[in-house]
Amino acid sequence: MEVLVCIKRVPAVGGRMTLTQDEQQIDTRFLGFTVSPHEECAVEEAVRMVQEHGGSSTVLTLGTKDAEEQLRSALAIGVDRAILLETDGAEWDPVATAAAITDAIRSEREAGRGHDVLLFGNEAADTGDYQVGIRVAHALDLPCVVGIKGLQFADGKATARREAASGGWEIFEVGLPAVFTVKEGMNLPRYPSVPGRMRAKKKEVERLEPVHRSGGLERVRLKLPPEQAGDVEILGTGPEAASAVVALLQRLGVVER
Repeated sequence: MEVLVCIKRVPAVGGRMTLTQDEQQIDTRFLGFTVSPHEECAVEEAVRMVQEHGGSSTVLTLGTKDAEEQLRSALAIGVDRAILLETDGAEWDPVATAAAITDAIRSEREAGRGHDVLLFGNEAADTGDYQVGIRVAHALDLPCVVGIKGLQFADGKATARREAASGGWEIFEVGLPAVFTVKEGMNLPRYPSVPGRMRAKKKEVERLEPVHRSGGLERVRLKLPPEQAGDVEILGTGPEAASAVVALLQRLGVVER
């Protein structure tokens, strides 16, 4: 089984977000980078699928040369190949991104490296577009199941399941090749080991120069949501604060009078 998993380098969400002065980008000078939890699960699933069914796995991303860090993290947990669609750092919208990935997949096919399964995160952690995987599937005329949390294979077909709004499960059976977008919780991603990271450093990251196609949309500006203010009340210090704490818990209904 040949598996392709697509990821995106995004700012780590633990820090406070600030914008550049022109309000066109997130100021990343003091932020760490990672991939979204959905994509972490997609990478883990790709590794597990190859371990169970044989074949090989490839991780692909579109971004600057710094995105090599995220590719090597995927290599460190067991992905076999890495492809960087290297850009100059300019913004690529979902239409342009999907077109570049589609071109890369077609090039892989022409080189005799077709993929049975294409995995994407359900959405990017920074922009939340929910579009790239679906657009790639449409461009390649492949079946697509989004938001999955389970995937099994038998007799050349895939059975995918996702949570229904009612609380149950929706089950889909599709032929291969097919595209799936993965949601967090599908599995428990492993951490790269030290030996794995050492092996990943020695592996080649293949580089391609993608062609940018405008999606027809133009960003005007980014805007941060208003920060929520909070009040702090000091009830007292030492033993004298005990009665005030009890009164507060009674007002909240935590303890009875």
